[in-house]
Amino acid sequence: MHCPFCHNPDSRVVDTRIADDGASIRRRRACTSCKRRFTTLETSSFQVVKRAGVVEPFSRNKVVSGVKKACQGRPVSDDDLAILAQQVEEQLRLTGVSNVSSDEVGKAILPFLRDLDEIAYLRFASVYRAFNTLEDFEEAIRILRERNKDNASASTSGSHSSSKTKKALSNREILDSLLDS
Repeated sequence: MHCPFCHNPDSRVVDTRIADDGASIRRRRACTSCKRRFTTLETSSFQVVKRAGVVEPFSRNKVVSGVKKACQGRPVSDDDLAILAQQVEEQLRLTGVSNVSSDEVGKAILPFLRDLDEIAYLRFASVYRAFNTLEDFEEAIRILRERNKDNASASTSGSHSSSKTKKALSNREILDSLLDS
């Protein structure tokens, strides 16, 4: 690391801490020549390879903007989308590779979006998976229904249902009305 003051190529690390965001390391350094101190911030390289072969840094903002279109008119907050983008990034980083394809990013988005809002999931999946026919939609809806049925049977029985179950029921009603129209 070159000293920003005297441009000496040698410095020593005085202190190392994890930055507030948890995704980078803050190092306090001292120049061996001029003795002045400076701070560096180190982050891991995480790149997305687009379909055309272009490589660019991973951006949570791009994940949010892509998913936001599918969430228009849905009860999904900006905070929900920020959390989803963070979950997607964490999931992709767990793979241990520094370059992921845009296709892998889309695949990583789908399960988190399905848990967040099923209608937004269907909208996103219809574009991402290039649904061409009504049968494609019907198949995706059938899978969602089976998943909801499995989740409902796995949950405890009783008169009190969770807010997630209520949300699933309201989404199921919306899906039914879409199929009936």
